[in-house]
Amino acid sequence: MQSRTFRRSPQNPVAHCTDDDPRLAAEPAAALSAARRRAVRDGDRQVDTAHLLHALLEQDPQVRAAFDGGPRLARLLGYLVQRSIGYGLRWQTGVEDSGTLSAVTVVEGFSPLAAAALENACVRAARRDGVPARGVDLLAAIVADPRARAVEVLTRAAVDVHELRARIEDGPREREAHPEGAEDAC
Repeated sequence: MQSRTFRRSPQNPVAHCTDDDPRLAAEPAAALSAARRRAVRDGDRQVDTAHLLHALLEQDPQVRAAFDGGPRLARLLGYLVQRSIGYGLRWQTGVEDSGTLSAVTVVEGFSPLAAAALENACVRAARRDGVPARGVDLLAAIVADPRARAVEVLTRAAVDVHELRARIEDGPREREAHPEGAEDAC
């Protein structure tokens, strides 16, 4: 029987990424770790935005809630699984970069877009209330660039990215106005 223990490979920079940034809450930190493992397991050179999206959906209930659950979420997860078993092979040879990024903080083992999304999620959280970035902050940053691999996956899964962005922006205010379990007045 083959061991399923994660081993760090000196040839794969993804294996050496850290996810202990104090600017990240527990869920996105766990998602980074899961995305890193997925990239290594899939033989990818870098963690990209699709890896981050997949891991966020697995790790964070607030991120799943942004998709309104149901068939849309199931279809999206199906596309992400297909990506990990072959449909994403064409991405293994290239670097995810929209070409629109200016000075990006380089994070070893992450695509330029994924690194920018991490930074933008932290900036978003700092502007909002100064607490560590949540999973929805990272999701918002991931879908901000229309050329991100995560956006391509979302589009293939028939997710309206503009509607998703609006739901992310309106989500926290709506949840505060209608706490879980509260009945609608209508």
